[in-house]
Amino acid sequence: MSCADDVVTFVALGANLGDGAAALRAAVQAIDALPLVRVVARSSLYRTAPQQSSGPDYWNAVIKLQTAQSPDALLDALLRIESSMGRERPSGAINAPRTLDLDLLMYGTLRRQTPVLTLPHPRMVQRAFVLAPLAEVWPEGTLEGVAAAELAARRIAEGQRIERLGPL
Repeated sequence: MSCADDVVTFVALGANLGDGAAALRAAVQAIDALPLVRVVARSSLYRTAPQQSSGPDYWNAVIKLQTAQSPDALLDALLRIESSMGRERPSGAINAPRTLDLDLLMYGTLRRQTPVLTLPHPRMVQRAFVLAPLAEVWPEGTLEGVAAAELAARRIAEGQRIERLGPL
């Protein structure tokens, strides 16, 4: 798929229940199989300590997409993939352990805030587990005027634990 309307999009993947690495790999395949979506880059696989959460360490990665889907359609598709892979959203539980988490980080240069979707993702600049893999697939990327790699280094210096493991 390729057309003039393709938008470069980034999605963060995470899991800390079950076989997280396998879940992330399966999610990438499912995303790449979506209509009007193509995975064009994938970061390494990372292991990270939970942030504002509990449970075992997380497996994390970021993928870069080209898509002609709208941001709302893409978000709906990501939520369906999460659900099909056993994601549960306990009522009142924020950042609960999960089998799969897919976050739409950016959709081109679109900036918007709705009750369902805020773009760019409002907390990504605070999270090494997003920034380090994002910098890998978007080395020229800047957020809030600072290189994603520099922001990742700052979060790590603040004590966020992250370990690069190898290919996703």
